[in-house]
Amino acid sequence: MVSMNMETDAQLAVRAVQAGAAVVRNMYGTSPERFAKSGGDFATAADLAAERAVLDVLRTARPDDAVTGEESGRTGADGAERRWLVDPLCGTLNYAVNTMLVAVNVALRDGSGITAAASADPFSGEVFWTDGERARLRRGGTGGADEALVPSSGSRLVDVNLDPPFPNAPDFRAVGLLAAPEFAEHFRPRVVSSTLAVAWVAAGRRAAYVTDGRLRDSVHFAAGIALCEAAGCVVTGIHGGPPHTGAGGLVVAADRETHDLLLEMIRNQVPAGR
Repeated sequence: MVSMNMETDAQLAVRAVQAGAAVVRNMYGTSPERFAKSGGDFATAADLAAERAVLDVLRTARPDDAVTGEESGRTGADGAERRWLVDPLCGTLNYAVNTMLVAVNVALRDGSGITAAASADPFSGEVFWTDGERARLRRGGTGGADEALVPSSGSRLVDVNLDPPFPNAPDFRAVGLLAAPEFAEHFRPRVVSSTLAVAWVAAGRRAAYVTDGRLRDSVHFAAGIALCEAAGCVVTGIHGGPPHTGAGGLVVAADRETHDLLLEMIRNQVPAGR
């Protein structure tokens, strides 16, 4: 076993998501208690327990680092150079109705960039991870072998996030993208309702992923964006600029051709003169 003193940030991210994934998996099907949040959102007892498991791993190994947890909020100095972003159960509604489409996400923002990240599928046992340079898939637990993530547009499947908020409406609505005739000509839509689908773009299981929203320091999206960038995907905002600039949002594509097709469809939503 790797000593905690020698453990890299990427190895720690993998270990943390595996701890959270074990909780999510063990509590599956138990109808965990729900806790209301703002805007009709909610967390389950599994969200809270998984976050505790993740935070215990991170704080034991890196006690001086700041943390933002989806359920527990921000701890540590506001201007901390190192901050862990934790989403203990992405796809809570899926999970609450016994649908196995969820992810446990952990990312480390060190300075201005994400330098380590991991996203775990609790039910397949897969962990998608990056050290900021390589993007890898680990199967079979802590002793599993790693393989490179290789993006591919061959599936023609594009996941589109239809969950609010929609800060760029009415100029851009993800549902409008699905209605575009050229979308049906080139792609087939999917709505996984979990950022597990972002990792799938890096892994070649999805051609692209599209969402609206302000995603800087997002506990939901930071890990997936880092994975896709390290895997060599094309990653921009919804108008083609660098992530976290301009209008925001996210278009992640396996290749330039797929990315350009989606951007053209998005541009066609904007009324003339705007």
